[in-house]
Amino acid sequence: MTAVKMFAIVFLLLLMVSSMSAAALASPLHGAPPLTPETPTVKVGLFGIGLDTYWGQFAGLRERLEGYLGRIQKGLESNGAEVVSAGLVDKVDKAARAGDLFKSKDVRIVFLYVSTYALSSTVLPVVQKAGVPVIVLNLQPSKAIDYKWFNGLGDRGKMTGEWLAYCQACAVPEIANVFNRADIAFHQVTGTLDDPAAWKELGEWIEASRVVNVMAANRLGILGHYYNGMLDVYSDPTQQSVAFGTHIEHLEIGELKVLRQSVTTKDIDEKLREFRTLFTVSDECRSSELERAARTACVLDKLVNAKKLGAMAYYYEGTAGSEEEDIVTSMIAGNSVLTAKGIPVAGECEVKNAQAMKIMNAFGAGGSFSEFYAMDFTDDVLLMGHDGPGHPGIADGKPTLKPLGVYHGKPGQGLSIEMRVKNGPVTLLAVVQTPTGKMKLLVAEGESVPGPILEIGNTNSRYKFSVGMKEFIDRWSKQGPAHHCAIGVGHIAAKLKKLASLLGL
Repeated sequence: MTAVKMFAIVFLLLLMVSSMSAAALASPLHGAPPLTPETPTVKVGLFGIGLDTYWGQFAGLRERLEGYLGRIQKGLESNGAEVVSAGLVDKVDKAARAGDLFKSKDVRIVFLYVSTYALSSTVLPVVQKAGVPVIVLNLQPSKAIDYKWFNGLGDRGKMTGEWLAYCQACAVPEIANVFNRADIAFHQVTGTLDDPAAWKELGEWIEASRVVNVMAANRLGILGHYYNGMLDVYSDPTQQSVAFGTHIEHLEIGELKVLRQSVTTKDIDEKLREFRTLFTVSDECRSSELERAARTACVLDKLVNAKKLGAMAYYYEGTAGSEEEDIVTSMIAGNSVLTAKGIPVAGECEVKNAQAMKIMNAFGAGGSFSEFYAMDFTDDVLLMGHDGPGHPGIADGKPTLKPLGVYHGKPGQGLSIEMRVKNGPVTLLAVVQTPTGKMKLLVAEGESVPGPILEIGNTNSRYKFSVGMKEFIDRWSKQGPAHHCAIGVGHIAAKLKKLASLLGL
């Protein structure tokens, strides 16, 4: 293990098809809100490095490098970042000021552009003072120096100045050496200033930084209690706050009873219209059940607004025939509406999975509550789904709202969501509590494929993995997740890996 702080992310590269970003799948589906990344925007620091001794020796070199730095700033801004630039840092006193600037502006991440060779003493103070992750940009002006033109310059001074404009790689080992010895986590992006692969990676770092902000600003409500005996689901809420910065808000079922009294007929009518926009309402649904679900959905909206919630995990049973039971058995439709609006709700009080769903939604990938359903050895696919909240934004067509005579393993009956995830690339994410109580992210990429599903009033889809269904299950299970995970559209494992790195997971 080097001195670099290594992130602990378990990363299963189970690629089925070429990567497709969630943004490409962000068009509105039926009546669901479009899948778009959550704000807020992220504030990033940017500085270039150089050696002040060069400027008097090589005319125009400094201005040229500052021009490259400006190109990088524009590129970062076009990726949605608010850039705090410290300019070209070429001596130690400027380094100290740059560090102070980044700290005062509360940047989330720092991009260090290696403009040319520079002393590591002009780098270390900046990063130490900023105290945030740093991305070293080893980006050459172009793929290669034009050797014939270069060697034809004749003037060795001009030749050296031209070489120094391409001298990015020279300083990278020195910077890495110092960062390792200082125990500073860093990451490198190597390429050229116009390299699409490099800019894709930079965009992923910005997006991951933005999701760090989303999670830190998130208020996660916990309503009720864990499903008794489901030991894998039990987790430490304090560690959620430690790992992600999330505020945990413990909720009382009695609050829903009180809020229920303030729901009007107009509220219910508006919610029923929203149901019909988001869902295909089955003819089997009784009007009394639809009204009950709509009333509870209105109550959930009021609770979310009152507590400023960004996510929720819940489970409650109540005594037979009680008002509490009536509320809890009519929550699925309202919870699905909230999930579609970027306020994911996880059943069975699966706090870890509410976090996973929030992360997926923050990346614009959706994120629906799921678990392993059954293995199809004939087609080598895994069926996955869940009763309870679904994410209409990633459904193949309109989800169907239909009645269930019984909730499997739970008391009561009511309306549920039946849907399948649209065919194409998907990412699975689980937030896992390790034996030491810490958090890690478990990630896999696969594909949602067509074929028969179980039409039992639940979310349900078929998934294929390049390593095969059996190998996937073995690899995934050995990492010790709970039996739930969040499923989103697109392949975003690279972004999740960067998120884990920024969070120190």
